[in-house]
Amino acid sequence: MTQTQKNYRNAFIFLTSLFFLWGFITVLVDSLIPRIRDLFTLTYFQAGLVQFAFFGAYFVLSIPAGFLLSKIGYKKGIILGLITMAVGCALFYPAASYRTFSVFLLAYFILAGGITILQVAANPYVAVLGSEEGASSRLNLSQAFNSFGTSIAPILGASFILSDKVKSKEEIASLGQAAKDSYLAAEAAAVQSPFIIITLFILALAVVFMRVRLPKMLNTSPKNGYLMLLKNKSLMLGALGIFIYVGAEVSIGSYLINYFYDMNLTSAIKENGMLASISATLLGKNLSSVDDYGILGSFVTFYWSGAMIGRFIGSYLTNIVKPARVLSFFALGALTLVFVSAQTMGLVSMVSILAVGLFNSIMFPTIFSLSLEGLQDLKPQASGILCTMIVGGAIIPPMYGYLTDLYGFKWALSLLLICYSYIYFFGKVQHRKSNL
Repeated sequence: MTQTQKNYRNAFIFLTSLFFLWGFITVLVDSLIPRIRDLFTLTYFQAGLVQFAFFGAYFVLSIPAGFLLSKIGYKKGIILGLITMAVGCALFYPAASYRTFSVFLLAYFILAGGITILQVAANPYVAVLGSEEGASSRLNLSQAFNSFGTSIAPILGASFILSDKVKSKEEIASLGQAAKDSYLAAEAAAVQSPFIIITLFILALAVVFMRVRLPKMLNTSPKNGYLMLLKNKSLMLGALGIFIYVGAEVSIGSYLINYFYDMNLTSAIKENGMLASISATLLGKNLSSVDDYGILGSFVTFYWSGAMIGRFIGSYLTNIVKPARVLSFFALGALTLVFVSAQTMGLVSMVSILAVGLFNSIMFPTIFSLSLEGLQDLKPQASGILCTMIVGGAIIPPMYGYLTDLYGFKWALSLLLICYSYIYFFGKVQHRKSNL
């Protein structure tokens, strides 16, 4: 192994740890939605505003982050992103103490701002750590560890954030003052403790990146780079693909617990010996002491675990099959499973929607790498544009929630069918382009 290859390998390992980190935190945020919805008596649409604040940061900050990255480089951008994340996580402490919805939204926005900077820096950095032909494979492998983080987060969220019964505003008002103070203190601690630990971990990781050596991979970017990129058809189609994919993935992940609750699946799980055993094992608790949300939340891990498994598989597949063809196949699989879930009830509906995670797996890294092909020193700005479109996670979930409020979950799934149809279309377009 040459010295250059060794430097690339070490840089890849450090960068992959970042993918794990932001995947873990992004999904841990989802665990708060059922709790926040009950505490503040929100509609599904209002609960979707949590994701609006989180993913709206991508829309506001991605292009500025891409510009900043072209000036300060990948390493300093990563350190800045980590410090910003730590500030956002630390704000959960006062947010939980004051129990003010707007403060929660501010904390989400700042946390997402740090993740945005990391996304803009890390995705193109992994893409350029080797040949362009292997970019999809490398990015899928890094994103597999991102999915490992998203797989762990639901279990910890169900265990530490959703395990006790959440009282409504009316129930809280009926408590005596001492009982009320005790309940509110416990509620605050359920949110505060995990995020204080995460804050300290992020700060430690920032110190590590200050000391580690990373290869310099960035030259001076051309002037008018963004104007040049806006004329690039593949990038623009890919940007829309990122918007739609993230929106669909987050819509499913954010509302899975409520979707299962709407289908009254808690009883079906408790009555099924195998499923009850799985939930109790994952939570490490007897189900009689766990709230319905906690039981249902334990199964969300399979949605994100499917994405992890699929990305490890996708890292191999995109090495031996053209990435665009793999993307089309996976989009078709997601389409089929969403349709099955919409047309069925009970455990069949639950299993089919959870299995969508497996087919979601390779979509983001593959769309991202296909969109960056041939852009050379314009990749930081292109990454800024692509990461801006992660705002789909802020736009589509409230739309999905609004449709659910009007027509119910089953009809709302039609929105996801439209999303995955476009991704299938993008994959076919890119495959035709690769054959020219």
